[in-house]
Amino acid sequence: MKSKLHLLALKPGRPPSARRHIPLKTFLLILPWMASAPAQNALWFSSEMGVEPEPGSAPLLEPSTNGFGLTPLAMSSPEVPAQPTSRETGTAPASDISLHPGPEGIWQNGVGQGFRSTTHTFSAEAGVGVGMASFGSRQAHDLALTSLSYGHMLGPVVGQGHWYRGNFEWRVEVFGGFQYHPDVNTDGWLIGLTPHLRYNFATGTRWIPFIDAGAGVTATGIAHPDLGGTFEFNLQPGVGMHWFVRDNLAVTGEVKYMHMSCAGIDKPNLGLNDVIGLIGLTWFF
Repeated sequence: MKSKLHLLALKPGRPPSARRHIPLKTFLLILPWMASAPAQNALWFSSEMGVEPEPGSAPLLEPSTNGFGLTPLAMSSPEVPAQPTSRETGTAPASDISLHPGPEGIWQNGVGQGFRSTTHTFSAEAGVGVGMASFGSRQAHDLALTSLSYGHMLGPVVGQGHWYRGNFEWRVEVFGGFQYHPDVNTDGWLIGLTPHLRYNFATGTRWIPFIDAGAGVTATGIAHPDLGGTFEFNLQPGVGMHWFVRDNLAVTGEVKYMHMSCAGIDKPNLGLNDVIGLIGLTWFF
């Protein structure tokens, strides 16, 4: 009986009983084809991965004990770029990470340490004015008033290291209301526009006191015996306090003196004098 040399070819995943014998003559005929890169790709992908090989790519091989004596280690594929993300780790590519800082806030060095120069304010207040028959006035004109104002800091904190450390603030106020004493009638209305200069003290707490002064114009129906015409000027010095209930919201209360007169444009020009108390909310942004 002639002995024949058989080469055992073993496909991955098949049990030993499924071996197939390849005659030596047949093996010698296909050996040159097996040495080529396309053949190596075909063998690797068909047996190991179950997918079609890419043209022109070949795996890295090293000796092994499988049926063909070669084991694929890795395959290079220059056409496939590296992926910037990983589903397994959930990480995002560095180019997509935003490092923009959040809002800086209204405080220059912490709560109560003074405002940044970029801080804006908006206030809504309401209150009453208690009239005084003094400083030339013949009647006490009691007023009900509402006020809206917008402000902006004029610069960074000044007076560092001193008790008066704080910020200057420019404001413009629109106010209106009516006279409810000594008599109520359709002629007791008033409306005004007043620019203000305010100084906010930096106390290091949520309680921020301020001093304020403004001068503007008023239109009113209040007339004799103290005022002579519709157009009047107003002067408003005052003091007040912000109590910050949140980082950007404060309850604001203020007391001020208001004088109205027309500077001699009309007669009489005795003037209107009131002590006004207002309370409301101020938003800082």
